[in-house]
Amino acid sequence: MPEKKIPMRTCIACRQEMPKREMLRIVKNAAGEISLDFSGKMAGRGAYICNNAECVKKLKKYRLLNKAFSCAVPEEVYTRVEEEFGAK
Repeated sequence: MPEKKIPMRTCIACRQEMPKREMLRIVKNAAGEISLDFSGKMAGRGAYICNNAECVKKLKKYRLLNKAFSCAVPEEVYTRVEEEFGAK
């Protein structure tokens, strides 16, 4: 029986490809709301960040979510991402 294919995604900060399960997905839905997607299945445009302190700093410093979603992302979204990785 063939092995299951592991979905790979690219971190928007370091541009490194990693397994989807090891990354945090941030999603922008059709209404324009941006939230953290822990299940990885929410509808909308997704951006992935790896579990690396340097990537989280780079995400906030360069406002990479603004570029990924082509819109202004509220400061609290960046803060929630920092808190999520600080807790792990």
